Amino acid sequence: MQPRIENIPPKKFIGKRLTMTFANNRTLELFRSFMPERSNLKNVLGNNVFCIQSYQNFHGFDDLKPDMEFEKWAAMEVSDFSEIPAGMESFTLAGGLYAVFHYSGPSTDTRIFEYIFKTWLPDSGYSVDQRPHFEILGEKYRNNQPTSEEEIWVPVKLKTV
Repeated sequence: MQPRIENIPPKKFIGKRLTMTFANNRTLELFRSFMPERSNLKNVLGNNVFCIQSYQNFHGFDDLKPDMEFEKWAAMEVSDFSEIPAGMESFTLAGGLYAVFHYSGPSTDTRIFEYIFKTWLPDSGYSVDQRPHFEILGEKYRNNQPTSEEEIWVPVKLKTV
């Protein structure tokens, strides 16, 4: 599976966030809070929901420890921050280079991440960049169903020799 490489401009999001670890995964809580309220968002660009993860000092799969703390967002892209509903926050994603993987399958299957970080990344001309990772949960996303589809966006930079 080869990703496409995209260089994206900065993006604006409005949504909700929680701090969590892999051992204390609060993703379900986050999305149960966000999804019913997403219709309150103004200036939305498209219908996609974004799942954004911000890690500190993440360089590869071996850094993903059960107690590793990170921030996760459930959000939608917006054109501006002029109207932020109560209980939501704004987030600006820095632009940059991303490896984009199309994934089909249940979201609980972590083999795609093992492939990305243990197989594809070491053999590519890229390394992980210290920017947020995200998934686009579009119209074909079906929470944890085997036929679900999503895009996994991994921030990358050219390897230095």
